[in-house]
Amino acid sequence: MDYFIELLFSGLSRGAIYALIALGYTMVYGIIGLINFAHGEIYMIGAFTSFIVATILTILGFPALAIIVLAGLAAVIWSASYGFTIEKIAYKPLRHAPRLSALISAIGMSMFLQNYVLLAQTSDFLPFPQLIPDFDFMEPIAHIVGSSDMIILVVTTLVMIGLTLLIKYTKIGKAMRATSQDRTMAMLVGINVNRIISVTFIIGSSLAAIGGMLVASHIGQINFYIGFIAGIKAFTAAVLGGIGSIPGAVLGSVVLGLTESFATGYVSSDYEDVFAFSLLVLILIFKPSGILGKVDTQKV
Repeated sequence: MDYFIELLFSGLSRGAIYALIALGYTMVYGIIGLINFAHGEIYMIGAFTSFIVATILTILGFPALAIIVLAGLAAVIWSASYGFTIEKIAYKPLRHAPRLSALISAIGMSMFLQNYVLLAQTSDFLPFPQLIPDFDFMEPIAHIVGSSDMIILVVTTLVMIGLTLLIKYTKIGKAMRATSQDRTMAMLVGINVNRIISVTFIIGSSLAAIGGMLVASHIGQINFYIGFIAGIKAFTAAVLGGIGSIPGAVLGSVVLGLTESFATGYVSSDYEDVFAFSLLVLILIFKPSGILGKVDTQKV
Protein backbone atom coordinates (compact mmCIF):
# COMPACT_ATOMS: atom_id res chain seq x y z
CA MET A 1 0.00 0.00 0.00
CA ASP A 2 2.85 2.36 0.88
CA TYR A 3 4.42 1.71 -2.51
CA PHE A 4 1.15 2.53 -4.28
CA ILE A 5 0.82 5.82 -2.36
CA GLU A 6 4.45 6.66 -3.15
CA LEU A 7 3.80 6.11 -6.86
CA LEU A 8 0.57 8.10 -6.62
CA PHE A 9 2.25 11.18 -5.16
CA SER A 10 5.18 10.81 -7.55
CA GLY A 11 2.73 10.78 -10.45
CA LEU A 12 0.83 13.78 -9.09
CA SER A 13 4.05 15.79 -8.68
CA ARG A 14 5.07 14.89 -12.25
CA GLY A 15 1.66 15.90 -13.47
CA ALA A 16 1.88 19.19 -11.56
CA ILE A 17 5.15 20.11 -13.31
CA TYR A 18 3.74 19.09 -16.70
CA ALA A 19 0.68 21.24 -15.97
CA LEU A 20 2.76 24.35 -15.31
CA ILE A 21 4.38 23.97 -18.73
CA ALA A 22 1.29 22.67 -20.58
CA LEU A 23 -0.70 25.73 -19.53
CA GLY A 24 1.71 27.89 -21.51
CA TYR A 25 1.17 25.76 -24.60
CA THR A 26 -2.60 25.74 -24.30
CA MET A 27 -2.95 29.46 -23.48
CA VAL A 28 -0.88 30.52 -26.50
CA TYR A 29 -2.72 28.07 -28.76
CA GLY A 30 -6.08 29.27 -27.46
CA ILE A 31 -5.22 32.92 -28.22
CA ILE A 32 -3.35 32.77 -31.54
CA GLY A 33 -3.61 29.14 -32.66
CA LEU A 34 0.18 28.64 -32.49
CA ILE A 35 2.15 25.82 -30.88
CA ASN A 36 5.06 27.56 -29.15
CA PHE A 37 7.69 24.82 -29.40
CA ALA A 38 10.22 27.11 -27.71
CA HIS A 39 8.18 26.97 -24.51
CA GLY A 40 10.19 24.04 -23.13
CA GLU A 41 13.35 26.11 -23.47
CA ILE A 42 11.73 28.88 -21.40
CA TYR A 43 11.28 26.27 -18.66
CA MET A 44 14.97 25.38 -19.00
CA ILE A 45 16.03 29.05 -18.85
CA GLY A 46 13.96 29.47 -15.68
CA ALA A 47 15.80 26.55 -14.10
CA PHE A 48 19.21 27.97 -15.08
CA THR A 49 18.30 31.46 -13.85
CA SER A 50 17.21 30.17 -10.46
CA PHE A 51 20.39 28.03 -10.32
CA ILE A 52 22.68 31.03 -10.98
CA VAL A 53 20.88 33.34 -8.56
CA ALA A 54 20.63 30.69 -5.83
CA THR A 55 24.34 29.87 -6.16
CA ILE A 56 25.35 33.53 -5.89
CA LEU A 57 23.07 34.18 -2.90
CA THR A 58 24.34 31.03 -1.15
CA ILE A 59 27.92 32.22 -1.52
CA LEU A 60 26.91 35.63 -0.15
CA GLY A 61 25.38 33.95 2.90
CA PHE A 62 21.71 34.79 2.39
CA PRO A 63 19.16 32.82 4.51
CA ALA A 64 17.40 29.88 2.87
CA LEU A 65 13.97 31.54 2.62
CA ALA A 66 15.43 34.64 0.98
CA ILE A 67 17.30 32.47 -1.52
CA ILE A 68 14.11 30.62 -2.49
CA VAL A 69 12.07 33.82 -2.91
CA LEU A 70 14.72 35.81 -4.78
CA ALA A 71 15.77 32.90 -7.01
CA GLY A 72 12.14 32.21 -7.90
CA LEU A 73 11.42 35.87 -8.54
CA ALA A 74 14.49 36.22 -10.75
CA ALA A 75 13.54 33.09 -12.72
CA VAL A 76 9.99 34.37 -13.30
CA ILE A 77 11.07 37.85 -14.39
CA TRP A 78 13.89 36.64 -16.66
CA SER A 79 11.80 33.90 -18.28
CA ALA A 80 8.87 36.28 -18.76
CA SER A 81 11.19 38.70 -20.55
CA TYR A 82 12.31 35.88 -22.83
CA GLY A 83 8.71 34.93 -23.56
CA PHE A 84 7.81 38.53 -24.36
CA THR A 85 10.86 38.98 -26.61
CA ILE A 86 10.32 35.70 -28.47
CA GLU A 87 6.72 36.66 -29.25
CA LYS A 88 7.79 40.03 -30.63
CA ILE A 89 10.74 38.75 -32.68
CA ALA A 90 9.75 35.27 -33.86
CA TYR A 91 5.94 35.13 -33.86
CA LYS A 92 4.39 38.58 -34.26
CA PRO A 93 5.88 39.21 -37.76
CA LEU A 94 4.39 35.86 -38.88
CA ARG A 95 0.96 36.30 -37.34
CA HIS A 96 -0.74 36.54 -40.75
CA ALA A 97 1.63 34.14 -42.51
CA PRO A 98 0.78 30.49 -43.24
CA ARG A 99 0.70 28.23 -40.19
CA LEU A 100 3.73 26.31 -41.44
CA SER A 101 5.90 29.45 -41.36
CA ALA A 102 5.07 30.11 -37.72
CA LEU A 103 5.67 26.45 -36.86
CA ILE A 104 9.12 26.48 -38.46
CA SER A 105 9.93 29.73 -36.64
CA ALA A 106 8.93 28.14 -33.31
CA ILE A 107 11.12 25.08 -33.90
CA GLY A 108 14.01 27.32 -35.00
CA MET A 109 13.67 29.42 -31.84
CA SER A 110 13.70 26.26 -29.72
CA MET A 111 16.96 25.09 -31.31
CA PHE A 112 18.47 28.57 -31.02
CA LEU A 113 17.76 28.79 -27.29
CA GLN A 114 19.11 25.29 -26.68
CA ASN A 115 22.40 26.09 -28.37
CA TYR A 116 22.55 29.55 -26.82
CA VAL A 117 22.41 28.08 -23.31
CA LEU A 118 24.81 25.30 -24.33
CA LEU A 119 27.42 27.87 -25.41
CA ALA A 120 26.73 30.27 -22.54
CA GLN A 121 26.80 27.55 -19.84
CA THR A 122 27.95 23.96 -20.43
CA SER A 123 26.81 20.66 -21.90
CA ASP A 124 27.43 18.90 -18.58
CA PHE A 125 24.86 18.30 -15.88
CA LEU A 126 25.18 20.88 -13.11
CA PRO A 127 24.31 20.11 -9.47
CA PHE A 128 21.31 22.20 -8.42
CA PRO A 129 21.19 23.32 -4.77
CA GLN A 130 18.45 21.82 -2.61
CA LEU A 131 16.20 24.84 -2.14
CA ILE A 132 13.30 22.85 -0.67
CA PRO A 133 14.16 21.78 2.92
CA ASP A 134 13.09 18.53 4.55
CA PHE A 135 10.21 19.38 6.90
CA ASP A 136 10.24 17.80 10.34
CA PHE A 137 6.47 17.26 10.43
CA MET A 138 6.73 15.08 7.31
CA GLU A 139 9.41 12.81 8.76
CA PRO A 140 6.96 9.96 9.63
CA ILE A 141 5.88 9.71 5.97
CA ALA A 142 9.16 10.79 4.36
CA HIS A 143 9.64 7.29 2.92
CA ILE A 144 6.35 7.69 1.02
CA VAL A 145 6.04 11.39 0.21
CA GLY A 146 9.02 13.73 0.08
CA SER A 147 8.95 17.38 1.11
CA SER A 148 9.75 18.45 -2.45
CA ASP A 149 6.78 16.46 -3.81
CA MET A 150 4.47 18.15 -1.32
CA ILE A 151 5.83 21.64 -2.11
CA ILE A 152 5.43 21.02 -5.84
CA LEU A 153 1.79 20.01 -5.34
CA VAL A 154 1.00 22.94 -3.01
CA VAL A 155 2.69 25.57 -5.18
CA THR A 156 1.11 24.22 -8.36
CA THR A 157 -2.35 24.17 -6.74
CA LEU A 158 -1.97 27.78 -5.59
CA VAL A 159 -0.76 28.84 -9.05
CA MET A 160 -3.71 27.09 -10.70
CA ILE A 161 -6.17 28.80 -8.36
CA GLY A 162 -4.55 32.17 -9.02
CA LEU A 163 -4.63 31.62 -12.79
CA THR A 164 -8.28 30.57 -12.67
CA LEU A 165 -9.22 33.69 -10.71
CA LEU A 166 -7.22 35.83 -13.14
CA ILE A 167 -8.90 34.35 -16.21
CA LYS A 168 -12.44 34.44 -14.81
CA TYR A 169 -12.69 37.59 -12.73
CA THR A 170 -10.16 40.18 -13.91
CA LYS A 171 -10.38 42.63 -16.77
CA ILE A 172 -7.27 41.22 -18.44
CA GLY A 173 -8.68 37.70 -18.08
CA LYS A 174 -11.95 38.67 -19.75
CA ALA A 175 -9.98 40.31 -22.55
CA MET A 176 -7.97 37.10 -22.99
CA ARG A 177 -11.17 35.04 -23.24
CA ALA A 178 -12.66 37.48 -25.73
CA THR A 179 -9.49 37.39 -27.86
CA SER A 180 -9.50 33.61 -27.76
CA GLN A 181 -13.12 33.41 -28.95
CA ASP A 182 -12.90 35.98 -31.76
CA ARG A 183 -9.79 38.09 -32.25
CA THR A 184 -11.36 40.37 -34.87
CA MET A 185 -14.43 41.13 -32.77
CA ALA A 186 -12.22 41.74 -29.73
CA MET A 187 -10.33 44.39 -31.69
CA LEU A 188 -13.61 45.99 -32.78
CA VAL A 189 -14.76 46.44 -29.19
CA GLY A 190 -11.50 48.15 -28.22
CA ILE A 191 -9.34 45.34 -26.83
CA ASN A 192 -5.62 45.77 -27.50
CA VAL A 193 -5.07 42.31 -28.96
CA ASN A 194 -1.30 42.73 -29.33
CA ARG A 195 -1.00 43.53 -25.63
CA ILE A 196 -3.21 40.57 -24.69
CA ILE A 197 -1.04 38.21 -26.74
CA SER A 198 2.11 39.57 -25.08
CA VAL A 199 0.54 39.15 -21.63
CA THR A 200 -0.37 35.57 -22.52
CA PHE A 201 3.26 34.78 -23.41
CA ILE A 202 4.45 36.47 -20.20
CA ILE A 203 2.06 34.49 -17.99
CA GLY A 204 2.86 31.20 -19.73
CA SER A 205 6.61 31.83 -19.45
CA SER A 206 6.28 32.70 -15.76
CA LEU A 207 4.47 29.43 -15.05
CA ALA A 208 7.16 27.48 -16.92
CA ALA A 209 9.88 29.24 -14.88
CA ILE A 210 8.22 28.20 -11.62
CA GLY A 211 8.08 24.62 -12.88
CA GLY A 212 11.74 24.75 -13.92
CA MET A 213 12.87 25.88 -10.50
CA LEU A 214 10.73 23.35 -8.63
CA VAL A 215 11.71 20.33 -10.68
CA ALA A 216 15.41 21.30 -10.75
CA SER A 217 15.45 21.53 -6.96
CA HIS A 218 13.59 18.22 -6.74
CA ILE A 219 15.89 16.31 -9.11
CA GLY A 220 19.08 18.07 -8.03
CA GLN A 221 20.65 18.69 -11.44
CA ILE A 222 20.08 20.59 -14.69
CA ASN A 223 21.53 20.83 -18.20
CA PHE A 224 20.69 22.62 -21.44
CA TYR A 225 18.54 19.73 -22.78
CA ILE A 226 15.98 19.42 -19.97
CA GLY A 227 13.60 21.84 -21.67
CA PHE A 228 13.20 19.72 -24.80
CA ILE A 229 12.13 16.57 -22.96
CA ALA A 230 9.85 18.40 -20.53
CA GLY A 231 8.39 20.47 -23.37
CA ILE A 232 7.51 17.40 -25.43
CA LYS A 233 5.87 15.74 -22.41
CA ALA A 234 3.92 18.89 -21.53
CA PHE A 235 2.80 19.32 -25.14
CA THR A 236 1.63 15.70 -25.06
CA ALA A 237 -0.31 16.44 -21.87
CA ALA A 238 -1.93 19.52 -23.44
CA VAL A 239 -3.03 17.53 -26.50
CA LEU A 240 -4.17 14.67 -24.27
CA GLY A 241 -6.43 16.96 -22.25
CA GLY A 242 -7.55 19.04 -25.22
CA ILE A 243 -5.27 21.71 -26.65
CA GLY A 244 -6.69 25.17 -25.99
CA SER A 245 -8.52 24.09 -22.83
CA ILE A 246 -6.98 25.18 -19.51
CA PRO A 247 -8.79 22.52 -17.40
CA GLY A 248 -7.88 20.02 -20.14
CA ALA A 249 -4.18 20.89 -19.85
CA VAL A 250 -4.29 20.25 -16.10
CA LEU A 251 -6.26 17.01 -16.43
CA GLY A 252 -4.06 15.74 -19.27
CA SER A 253 -0.93 16.51 -17.23
CA VAL A 254 -2.22 14.61 -14.20
CA VAL A 255 -3.24 11.61 -16.34
CA LEU A 256 0.16 11.58 -18.07
CA GLY A 257 2.07 11.94 -14.81
CA LEU A 258 0.17 9.09 -13.15
CA THR A 259 0.55 6.87 -16.23
CA GLU A 260 4.32 7.37 -16.25
CA SER A 261 4.66 6.87 -12.52
CA PHE A 262 2.68 3.61 -12.33
CA ALA A 263 4.24 2.28 -15.53
CA THR A 264 7.70 2.94 -14.09
CA GLY A 265 6.83 1.42 -10.73
CA TYR A 266 4.94 -1.70 -11.81
CA VAL A 267 6.43 -2.47 -15.22
CA SER A 268 9.80 -0.89 -16.01
CA SER A 269 11.29 2.56 -16.32
CA ASP A 270 12.40 1.55 -19.83
CA TYR A 271 8.74 1.63 -20.93
CA GLU A 272 7.82 4.95 -19.30
CA ASP A 273 7.62 6.88 -22.57
CA VAL A 274 6.00 3.96 -24.38
CA PHE A 275 3.03 3.95 -22.01
CA ALA A 276 2.75 7.74 -22.06
CA PHE A 277 2.63 8.09 -25.83
CA SER A 278 0.53 4.94 -26.27
CA LEU A 279 -2.07 6.57 -24.03
CA LEU A 280 -1.93 9.68 -26.22
CA VAL A 281 -2.46 7.62 -29.36
CA LEU A 282 -5.45 5.81 -27.86
CA ILE A 283 -7.07 9.08 -26.71
CA LEU A 284 -6.59 10.67 -30.12
CA ILE A 285 -8.00 7.61 -31.90
CA PHE A 286 -11.21 7.53 -29.86
CA LYS A 287 -11.46 11.26 -29.02
CA PRO A 288 -9.29 13.31 -31.40
CA SER A 289 -10.09 16.61 -29.67
CA GLY A 290 -8.66 15.36 -26.37
CA ILE A 291 -10.36 14.53 -23.08
CA LEU A 292 -11.94 17.96 -22.54
CA GLY A 293 -11.34 19.45 -25.98
CA LYS A 294 -14.18 20.76 -28.13
CA VAL A 295 -14.72 19.54 -31.64
CA ASP A 296 -14.50 22.35 -34.18
CA THR A 297 -17.27 22.21 -36.73
CA GLN A 298 -16.76 23.78 -40.12
CA LYS A 299 -19.74 25.78 -41.36
CA VAL A 300 -20.44 25.63 -45.08
